[in-house]
Amino acid sequence: MSGRRVAIVTGGARGIGAAIAKRLAAQDRAVAVIDLEESATADTVEAIRASGGEAVGIGADVSRTDDVEAAVARVAEELGAPTFLVNNAGILRDNLIFKMTDADWDAVVAVHLRGAFLMSRAVQRHQVTEEWGRIVSLSSTSALGNRGQANYAAVKAGLQGFTKTLAIELGRYHVTANAIAPGFIATDMLRQTAERMKVSFDDFLAGAAKEIPVGRVGRPEDVAEAAAFFTSDAASFVSGQVLYVAGGPKA
Repeated sequence: MSGRRVAIVTGGARGIGAAIAKRLAAQDRAVAVIDLEESATADTVEAIRASGGEAVGIGADVSRTDDVEAAVARVAEELGAPTFLVNNAGILRDNLIFKMTDADWDAVVAVHLRGAFLMSRAVQRHQVTEEWGRIVSLSSTSALGNRGQANYAAVKAGLQGFTKTLAIELGRYHVTANAIAPGFIATDMLRQTAERMKVSFDDFLAGAAKEIPVGRVGRPEDVAEAAAFFTSDAASFVSGQVLYVAGGPKA
């Protein structure tokens, strides 16, 4: 059992999730890195341990109730009661609405929205018992609408309403809930978008940077810093908020 406060980061194997997991570990949190396959979490876990932190990797499908319950139980047993949760797991199934299949829609809703619900429901039991906690969910600027992303935009907007409701329901237990809405962040997930658009990733990044007021694309670490704030003691009076990390005004 860890003497540190315990955090869970879903989708923590790479990209934004990995950056957040490492940043929370740097705040002296013990971190459970959850991804679809436990083997995929190895790099993040090893990086945290190499820096003197404490981490475990767990394989779980966040859209499946049994997987979530088992994963959270394992975290509680191996590290201690989880009081931090970062809902970051996500997938893309982009397409224009007339081409979007039932499976495209259902898969995105299941991972992003159902996953955040199942994880939050499981973790809040520990937070309520401890009478303290932090929940951070990853929304997106796509919540404001984005061509070819009806499914993704819907779930990212849904996560904002979900976050605000958690803040209302769990506030009495000193649990805050906030959302981060990243803009254009250079990750492997965006490589899929570039491939779909039939442009090189470098050209894709360069074109995006020209449209961003600060003149550059985002890095996973930019999002991780926002998560570090929301999960800190300094943010104890900040709840139900959505922070756009997008290099310019979005909402």
